[in-house]
Amino acid sequence: MVQHVEWLIDIPESVNVILDGARVSVEGPKGKLERDFHLKNLVMEKIDEDKIIRVSMPHAYKKEKAMIGTISSHIKNMVKGVSEGFEYKMKIIYAHFPMNVKLDGKQLIISNFLGEKSPRKANLFGNVTVKVSGEFVTINGINLEEVSQTAANIEIATRVKKRDPRVFQDGIYLYERDGVPI
Repeated sequence: MVQHVEWLIDIPESVNVILDGARVSVEGPKGKLERDFHLKNLVMEKIDEDKIIRVSMPHAYKKEKAMIGTISSHIKNMVKGVSEGFEYKMKIIYAHFPMNVKLDGKQLIISNFLGEKSPRKANLFGNVTVKVSGEFVTINGINLEEVSQTAANIEIATRVKKRDPRVFQDGIYLYERDGVPI
């Protein structure tokens, strides 16, 4: 069934959004993000004195409706990122061998994980800042995808292999996302 789909996105006073065809540029106090959204018949426009963005499609099927919702969520995340930023908190947990975690450029080096001789490495994705203090790792950035991918890389680097995961629960795990406990 074909329907008209429309999403409205509120823009705070401190954020400036530039729409150039399928390209969206969002600039705020924390930085600037740009992204292309190519979708046939997609209409993005500013309304109500540039305080609201309307993302719509005149004749949309089920998959196009889903894409409009996804694009709207990406734009909302861009607006939140440049105005507030994103913060993920992870905790270093070990029971068997004390794990050492340190930063080395664009990598997080995890040594003595489960007593292994060679260190494990997690790549830091994009333009994020990572801080290691005691048993906590904090990841900050303005792009949600970069922050969450960095957290995922760290969790994957400490995945327990060839051991019983019920006994060996060591690793670095995400416990808080933007102030909300998981």
